[in-house]
Parts: sequence; structure tokens; C-alpha cells
Amino acid sequence: MRVELDVQDFFYESSSSTTLNFGDTDDRVAPETWENWFHRWLEVLQPHLPPASSYEIGLRLTDDAEIQALNVQYRHQNKPTDVLAFAALEVDFPHPEMSADPLYLGDIVVSVNTAQRQAQQQGHSLLTELAWLATHGLLHLLGWDHPDEESLLQMLKQQVILLETTGIVIDIEY
Repeated sequence: MRVELDVQDFFYESSSSTTLNFGDTDDRVAPETWENWFHRWLEVLQPHLPPASSYEIGLRLTDDAEIQALNVQYRHQNKPTDVLAFAALEVDFPHPEMSADPLYLGDIVVSVNTAQRQAQQQGHSLLTELAWLATHGLLHLLGWDHPDEESLLQMLKQQVILLETTGIVIDIEY
């Protein structure tokens, strides 16, 4: 399975003077690392994927100001949020026949500012929080949702499984 990941690192490009603590290192997550993670995550999620020879996903790392503007525009909530997912595929919609072109799943937008605050609150690294939020967004792209407590718990458990495939252990209470 091939994954084409378009990483747009708006946050780090626009705030090069800002230093964030990733835990073990102060380096940001390299695009190659993101690509490796998404490849592993999609392998685990294969049963939930529409058939395709390859998949395409956009990942944008941004700040609170930009994600708040997107949150107002698309969710009518005038506040920053941690992650937004813009799915390209309709759930319960017939999928086209497999083609040689990658199947575009959608875009995930993560606020690094909010991720930093949440990482500190949760007592883990920024890297762990960014991966956690990316898995959450990925599940939304694939049609997962959490309108009730039971579906939220299923989603959180799946996120833990996905993180474990990349060697990230997260301690979360269900």
C-alpha cells in the first residue's frame, strides 16, 4: 500500500523563533516520519479503507489563529480547537472502481499551540500529542465519529492501537 502525504508545516515555517519541547528532542516531526506513521496506520486500518492502489492525505500543522478561523468557517465555533478533519469521501457512498490514481481521503489540520497545551496537561511529549491528534483526524477521514460515549471509547481505543504501531505508548483512561 502506498500513501502520499502532503505535509504543510505552516506552524514551524511561520514561527521559526518559537521553541517547543517535544520531550526527548526539540526537533519537529520530519515529513518522512509522518509518512512512515501514516503508512503504518493505514495498514492497520486496511479493513476500514475503500479499495485503492494508493491513498492521498493532506496534513497541515498550524497555529491557534488559523485553526480558529477554520473552526468558525466550517463548524461555527469561534475558538481554537486541537484538530479538524475534512473528509473527501462520503460515508455509506459507493466508492469508485480502483484506479491507478491515489484515492484522496481528505485533510487533517492540527493546531500545534493547542497540542502543546494538551501535551503539558496530559503529562506527555508534544510528539505524542501530535501523533494522537493526527490519528484522531485520520479516523474521522475514514468515517469514524463520536456522537456518544460508546463510540468515543471505540475511537480512543483505536487511536491507542495506532500509536502503538509507531512505538508511541500513551496512558489514557477509558
